[in-house]
Amino acid sequence: MRIALVTDAWFPQVNGVVRTLSRVREELLEMGHEIEVISPERFRTVPCPTYPEIRLAVLPGRKLGRLLQDWAPEAIHLATEGPLGWAARAWCRRHAKPFTTSYHTRFPEYVSARAPVPTSWGYAVMRRFHGASSGIMVATPGLKRELEERGFARVRQWSRGVDTELFRPRNDPALDLPKPVYLFVGRVSVEKNIEAFLKLDLPVGTKLVVGDGPQLPELRKRYPQAVFAGVKHGEELARHYASADIFVFPSKTDTFGVVMLEAAASGLPIAAFPVPGPLDVVDGHGIGVLDEDLDYAIERALAIPPERCRAHALKFSWKACAEQFLDNLESCAR
Repeated sequence: MRIALVTDAWFPQVNGVVRTLSRVREELLEMGHEIEVISPERFRTVPCPTYPEIRLAVLPGRKLGRLLQDWAPEAIHLATEGPLGWAARAWCRRHAKPFTTSYHTRFPEYVSARAPVPTSWGYAVMRRFHGASSGIMVATPGLKRELEERGFARVRQWSRGVDTELFRPRNDPALDLPKPVYLFVGRVSVEKNIEAFLKLDLPVGTKLVVGDGPQLPELRKRYPQAVFAGVKHGEELARHYASADIFVFPSKTDTFGVVMLEAAASGLPIAAFPVPGPLDVVDGHGIGVLDEDLDYAIERALAIPPERCRAHALKFSWKACAEQFLDNLESCAR
């Protein structure tokens, strides 16, 4: 199958969306499919406001149309609602080409966290973008129900995977810190709600934050007792997971949280709020504790055996994730 993947999120960005798309692409290539990734690196770009590390394509419509025309894909997937996603949507509608979309990021909540914009406005824009899609792919049953309640149609599930060979219990931690080590991995930005974790008055141990983002200088100054390790990749990232005893996920806006699977694969129990994402990934599986009192969730989760967390993570594979993505493409093309 010839597939065009249009995405505003791609390397060198580091986030769950890029990780998911790149791993699915690798799996599909191994299966013999042809994938053309149309990403910002092919266009003139400007930095995203408040996120200078994210580049946005400027007026990509004409060039993007030529790329799609030349590639002549059998399936077109729009992974993001940025400039490339909107330009590809316009081209597909103009040429009567069906396409699928995915809902990775809660943009209405992200925008409302930064500006006095009601989330209802954001969801109106999202419904417009995804409304012409043959199928909207989402990571969890909880998010599927939520979007359907908000008026989205043709919503399909597309789960996630984890590299259980890379992320595993290890004896080579990157850091030797006072125990227990409470770990957060992800973008250091306001919508991740990291401060809810950092301001906790935990009696002993070390708070460890792995990642970069616009809020890093502020949080580093405000919480000097925490360890901010910056962005890590591959083996180095896996060894930072191995440095910890528990994974703390304070975000209330993530649609999934691939990092929670990476933590579980590394043998780390998870403490989080009872919100979509953690409710699907953690709740009912015995690998963590969800509570509005994050301090309480951490205390209880520390007692969970690492073997149980690892066993749950082994149920997720990137191959299964890619196969589900492919099934959605094929069924939506009929």
